Amino acid sequence: MSPELPIADPRLLIVEDEEHLAAGLKLNFELEGYVVDVARSGREAASLMIQPEHYDAIILDVMLPDMSGFILCQKLRDAGNRTPVLMLTARGAVEDRVEGLNVGADDYVTKPFELQELLARVRSLLRRRSWEQHQDQELSVLHLGDATIDFDTHRVEIAGEQRQLTKLELDLLRYFAENPGRVLDREELQEKVWKLQNYPNRRMVDNFIMRLRRHFEPEPKRPRYFVSVRGAGYKFVPPEP
Repeated sequence: MSPELPIADPRLLIVEDEEHLAAGLKLNFELEGYVVDVARSGREAASLMIQPEHYDAIILDVMLPDMSGFILCQKLRDAGNRTPVLMLTARGAVEDRVEGLNVGADDYVTKPFELQELLARVRSLLRRRSWEQHQDQELSVLHLGDATIDFDTHRVEIAGEQRQLTKLELDLLRYFAENPGRVLDREELQEKVWKLQNYPNRRMVDNFIMRLRRHFEPEPKRPRYFVSVRGAGYKFVPPEP
């Protein structure tokens, strides 16, 4: 018996130009209880994504005939659509995985893949989406100095002005906010935020910490919220209420 889905009758969009693969995925997900639409090109997919949050999850192939999945995912995020996206591709290089995450994808599976793994990863995206939708206001909104961050809508205001943050910047900020006062090493942050294990480039984390400091610290060179712990990692020190 398949594990129970965290969302009743979840709607899934599969963006895949390989006809047989798309048909096979559609059949298997429908057998699991999903309502499935299929798009064979980026243009067709874009027409189905007009309504924000119309789907509960999207499986997006990188190699499409008219545009790359990276570009389509970026357009989706730029339009304010936060539907979970799983990138599906034959390209397995770490750089491609990082690019997918940088443009706003939530997960990444390389072809060829095991069907059960893909099903499990999509269920995981739905669980995360369901969990986020049921978080109380205290967890979904963070007040940091003169900044207000709404993690549900991805709306960020600093001193009354709207600011655009990337999905990875928001994911990193949220992970810090959910772990106040705890020292987080770079390896944990890469695994939990970037979904990368044993990735040798630790400087990537440092660069994103610098971005958060530039956004939110009154004095980025003398941080009070995102504090370095020598030889250990970083610690988030929230402002006192």
